[in-house]
Amino acid sequence: MRGVSIGRLLAPALILCSSAVAAENADGAGDVVTSDRIGMGLAAAIAEEAVAACTENGYAVTAVVVDPSGDPQVMMRATHAPRFTRQIATDKARAVILAGIDSGAFRANREDIRMEMNHVDGILVLDGAVAIESAGSTIGALGVSGAPGGDKDADCAREALEVHYDRLQLR
Repeated sequence: MRGVSIGRLLAPALILCSSAVAAENADGAGDVVTSDRIGMGLAAAIAEEAVAACTENGYAVTAVVVDPSGDPQVMMRATHAPRFTRQIATDKARAVILAGIDSGAFRANREDIRMEMNHVDGILVLDGAVAIESAGSTIGALGVSGAPGGDKDADCAREALEVHYDRLQLR
């Protein structure tokens, strides 16, 4: 081993280590990231069930399912639901994605910043939206708007999730 430098011996090990480090980004994620998401069929069934639940109680509502990024995936609107319920339901659902908890709990827990949060484009901190979870992962959120009170919107949303509980727990 005479004449062989330490650098030559360590070079393969350094190359191996540097490629392993390069596979992670600054945020700790790898080069390819997968995430759980709700399928369109289940999202549509949940939104439709939320509208039906509220309709049974005499409320004309809109139900919006957003994906884990807060982008609307499905929107169902009762025939007589006011047009503004689309935006309100969407923005309630986005509050769930932002906070990681139901919008009513977010409102109750963060009353200190609720007014400021309601000025954030695309977010409304109001009762009426719930997380859609499967096997411990948030795969979306359901926002409902149009009932006479956010608590009633939230009840319709929870009822819709209960109806589809088995489909959400497939994993």
